[in-house]
Amino acid sequence: MRIVVTNCNTTRSMTEEIVRGARDAASAGTTVTGLTPAWGVESAEGWLDSHLSAAAVLDALRVYDASGEPYDAVVMAGFGEHGREGARELLDVPVVDITEAAAHLACLLGRRYGVVTTLDRARGQIEDSLHAAGVARNCAAVVGTGLGVLDLGDEERTVRAFLTAGERARDAGAEVLVLGCAGMTGLQRAVGEKLGMPVVDGVGAAVRLAESLVGLGLTTSRVGGYAKPLPKERTWGTGRGRPPSE
Repeated sequence: MRIVVTNCNTTRSMTEEIVRGARDAASAGTTVTGLTPAWGVESAEGWLDSHLSAAAVLDALRVYDASGEPYDAVVMAGFGEHGREGARELLDVPVVDITEAAAHLACLLGRRYGVVTTLDRARGQIEDSLHAAGVARNCAAVVGTGLGVLDLGDEERTVRAFLTAGERARDAGAEVLVLGCAGMTGLQRAVGEKLGMPVVDGVGAAVRLAESLVGLGLTTSRVGGYAKPLPKERTWGTGRGRPPSE
């Protein structure tokens, strides 16, 4: 089985970290390929970044799909970011978003879950994404750590901030925690035992759900909202090339 994992930003080191987490979660025999957009934002933190990221990711997926490289599913590794609905229209394989994948699994582990994310400004996007996925009613809280996406490389600092935010989410009624950023992948091992509650990594959850969908022979419905895009002229971005210099 071949799964493509798309980073939502242009930071290749983050793609590599996400791919490592995805491979750790994947079953034997599953191949994971990382995809970094050729243009967009170095970190998605806010509405503008998120919409730019969505367009760049869709462009990257379009180019990869047209390349003829075989693949069986796509995991979109941007927590709360836009684009998953467009990707499901565009592609003929299952598309699993880490936001809803983590939330769905968290709902199997406790009555209410909490999301621990990066900056507080991401909370609105995450809440909207959970509502669109139909799992918001079980969310007790979305709590920010105060760290930017590019700050997550400092593991010691990130663990401290996550534990503080996790305690706030637990106090709000969360029985399960969700890592609210793909850059937090792998952190569940460091914080779950200290908090005494399950911690779900969206990348691992999405990889396993993608494997399940492929194994069951299921893919996106073409009845209604995810029908194939209407045939028309569309002008895309830079594709495989580099963005033009300013």
